[in-house]
Amino acid sequence: MNFDWNYMLGLLGYQDFWSAAVTVIKLSIFTWILSVLAGFILALAKQSANPLIHLPARAYIWLFRSIPLLVLLIFTYNLPQALPSSGAVLNDPFWAGLIALVVCESAYIAEIHRGGLLSIPKGQYEAAVALGLRFLGIQWRVVVPQAIRVALPSLANEFISIVKLSSLVSVISLTEILMVGQRLYSQNFLVMETMTAVAIYYVAIVTVFDFILKRIEHYLDVTKRKVARMPGADIFEAAKNSIRQAPRPQAAWEGPALEASKLHKAYNNVEVLGAVDLKIAQGQVVSVIGPSGSGKTTLIRLLNGLEKLDNGNIKVNGQPFIHLLRQGAQKPRLVENSEHRLSIGMVFQNFNLFPHLTVLNNLLLAPRYHGIAPAQELTRRAYELLWKVGMLEHVFKYPHQLSGGQQQRVAIARALMMRPQIMLFDEPTSALDPEKVTEVLQVIETLAEEGITMVIVTHEMNFAFKVSDRIVFMEKGRVVCDDTPAVFRLGNNPRVEAFLKDVSLA
Repeated sequence: MNFDWNYMLGLLGYQDFWSAAVTVIKLSIFTWILSVLAGFILALAKQSANPLIHLPARAYIWLFRSIPLLVLLIFTYNLPQALPSSGAVLNDPFWAGLIALVVCESAYIAEIHRGGLLSIPKGQYEAAVALGLRFLGIQWRVVVPQAIRVALPSLANEFISIVKLSSLVSVISLTEILMVGQRLYSQNFLVMETMTAVAIYYVAIVTVFDFILKRIEHYLDVTKRKVARMPGADIFEAAKNSIRQAPRPQAAWEGPALEASKLHKAYNNVEVLGAVDLKIAQGQVVSVIGPSGSGKTTLIRLLNGLEKLDNGNIKVNGQPFIHLLRQGAQKPRLVENSEHRLSIGMVFQNFNLFPHLTVLNNLLLAPRYHGIAPAQELTRRAYELLWKVGMLEHVFKYPHQLSGGQQQRVAIARALMMRPQIMLFDEPTSALDPEKVTEVLQVIETLAEEGITMVIVTHEMNFAFKVSDRIVFMEKGRVVCDDTPAVFRLGNNPRVEAFLKDVSLA
């Protein structure tokens, strides 16, 4: 049997094939977009701790990954027999095919999204929460951009699968590429030539969209971008000329800026913090020291609401921030007055900058979200703070283009953008090389001189004794000693003296 090349090549310009190819493209694009959106909602629902949310999502994914697409197509197209009201939509093969494909693909794409969500470090969520972003804001501005970049190769592969699966829609009489080919070879029996043309159409569609999706993937991968340009001289001059410490928001309350009472926290019935009381006066710098595992980090995370306390309450400027509400015999309910969160800035041990944003946009994200000032004023403020921490020349870089010390200085500037009354530092130098520690400590020391209320968890003893008004020594989840550096130096507490015996205090 001879292969009729002229006939096959002639099919590449056949009008019915081109019309069918347009149908396949429309069906594939709509299916992919709708499934990506629905799949993300399913992935979030499956991650939820609420059983009323995650159990239906799990059931949906299990069910529609189990049913063959061919069965679902036939069922959907014939559904008007049982539900006549659905006939207005489902009697059209295109809409019936689209709905069946979306229902099926959403279950698969949900798992792709879940993989993307699981790849986002916990610190990204915590940094967003510390900046006062709510659930939808965290998802849209922090999680989705990062998760999509991780999931995009798999999502692109799923698009290719959808293009090929569209051939099954011929079973419900939708005129797509395969149906046109079947109709032709049933008339002339040139099966090989016709199916070769069918294959070429599918290969062409897949190749074009694979190229487009690869370009999108490359664009979203910030790690492949070149080192950003240097800011212009005008930016440096503007920052130098306008740098100033604008009046920091002052509370009318004259009592403690931050007050914690009877804080208790346990993990798996193992107590890590027990009945801790702490009062921080306005403008006071308090360093929290102690051996590893003493509860220092747990304490500071409770103060910012990043960990849920088991007992106790926290006040900011005399107003309730976090407390347990007890109503009769019901289980106590944790209540947080989220408006006070913006009064507390947080600097993390591992920086937790948003990797998909430049240095400038890391600073601008939260203020823009909260709408605390016009865009021009926020940008000017960001330049001032970056100049202040010695990072203005890196304003257009991404976090991966910075050293650890530089990232931590940007993290400090990001927290200051919200003009907090209280700053919390969770071992801000422990993830840094020794040579980078000094540059971060100098920034914190400058803030201490400006009178910002600060709580600093640190292992840098000389720094703690130099900048602190008070030092809190913790061990086994308890406060062992809480006094001034001068009293600590006297060595009146044997446990504290043993802890500091190998430290040469300046």
